[in-house]
Amino acid sequence: MSDEFTADLGAAAQVAGAKSRPVDGEAVKYAQDLSRSLTFRENVLITLSAVTPASSVFIIMPSVINGIGGASAIAFGVAAIVGVLVAFCYAELSSAFPITGGEYAFVARVLGKPAGFALFGLTLVGGILILGVIASGAGTYLGVLSSSLNASWVGIVVIVATAIIACFGIKANAWVTGAFLLIEVAALVVLALLGFVNVTQPVSVLWEATTSGPGGVLVGASAGLVVSFTATALFAYNGYGTAVYYAEETKQARSTIGRAILWSLAITVAAEFIPLVAVLLGTPSMERLVGAADPMTYFMEARGGTVLNTIVSLGIAVAIINAVLAIMLQMGRLLYSSARDRTWPDWLNRPLAHVHPRFKTPIAATLVVGAIGALCLWLVPFDVLLVITGGNLLVTYLLVGVAAFVGRINRTTARADYRMPLWPVVPIVMVLATIVIIYENIVADWVPVAVTGALFAIGFPYYFLYLRPRSHDRWTLPNPADEERP
Repeated sequence: MSDEFTADLGAAAQVAGAKSRPVDGEAVKYAQDLSRSLTFRENVLITLSAVTPASSVFIIMPSVINGIGGASAIAFGVAAIVGVLVAFCYAELSSAFPITGGEYAFVARVLGKPAGFALFGLTLVGGILILGVIASGAGTYLGVLSSSLNASWVGIVVIVATAIIACFGIKANAWVTGAFLLIEVAALVVLALLGFVNVTQPVSVLWEATTSGPGGVLVGASAGLVVSFTATALFAYNGYGTAVYYAEETKQARSTIGRAILWSLAITVAAEFIPLVAVLLGTPSMERLVGAADPMTYFMEARGGTVLNTIVSLGIAVAIINAVLAIMLQMGRLLYSSARDRTWPDWLNRPLAHVHPRFKTPIAATLVVGAIGALCLWLVPFDVLLVITGGNLLVTYLLVGVAAFVGRINRTTARADYRMPLWPVVPIVMVLATIVIIYENIVADWVPVAVTGALFAIGFPYYFLYLRPRSHDRWTLPNPADEERP
């Protein structure tokens, strides 16, 4: 790494633990406080754990099957195509700005600080609350061991425990999440095998949009409903962009983050789409599958029996814990990054921007995320958590697409080692597709989208009233270093 990257930041860096300051009109580089020890492979392991394909298949996918039946394959297929466009945009932006702050870090630098801060607020709120949404599923699947485990306190314990584990070194966490990932992939392999060795449905079922009507009889579902469920499928795939959150801990990040994102998406799509097709083709009855309260449990018991369903359920519980751990790592670094950029009053910035001298991790920021996540799961009704997090992803994707388009025009992404193919077609199509999906979601249920819009809008007053008047030493947003320590 160049000497410039580790240059003395002077007296201003001592204020509130700030990690950067303006020098001659430009911001110096961020100090390398985090441990740059992750390999490309280890970054992908943590990223895939944040996606947690098994949790998506067993927790998110069932709602799509309930809603549109066999056309779930269409929704997930379209989501995969949109996901490729999104991944191309993420890869170029992340290569230009390999900064642990994630999406807000490059949106603020390309589209402007107000939009960047609004996205930061949306990402932080959504990320912390999604911990509760995912962790709540742990008790459901551990309940196969004992009914007493099927309770909300199990999810709270999971959040607290993973917050503590996330405080240890990033390399150790990469291998912990990697080991858990193998267990959940094994569960998906079992699911796929059960479907493909028991194919009973015609291939045409994969494009038949149906839902359960009166008496359990299948009735047709509209094309618009299929499009609206594409947003749910996008959420099931989401997480591959998490690779950038570990950019400052990844060796040669500028040249590897783009590849990590694309590989993570490819593996995610295969791990989720293949089992979905297997279940749709291998179910004994489409009526019972679509009408079941839990389609995956119905399928597992029908094709594998109660014992196998119990074993796989334990694997899914592990996947849920793994996902909570990976997202905890991500959100801890997001909160750390915000404190390093001096987003908050200095009495908050100091501890949140502190990095443990031995583990090289933002312990205080991580524990705060864990504490708030546990409190939200305890105090906030589950349905409210779902509504608040329901539309966040679409706004994020919209801004990422716009940033990928504008970044080439204003040359803010000129530093990127990775360049997406077919620019500007890719970001334009991605933005248009996202707008269509947003519209169909508003038609289906406008409340989550409205809540997301409100959360996004809240960030603007904070920026203009607090950050902008102090712009000389807050949110100076340094660029990453030109060279990286191997």
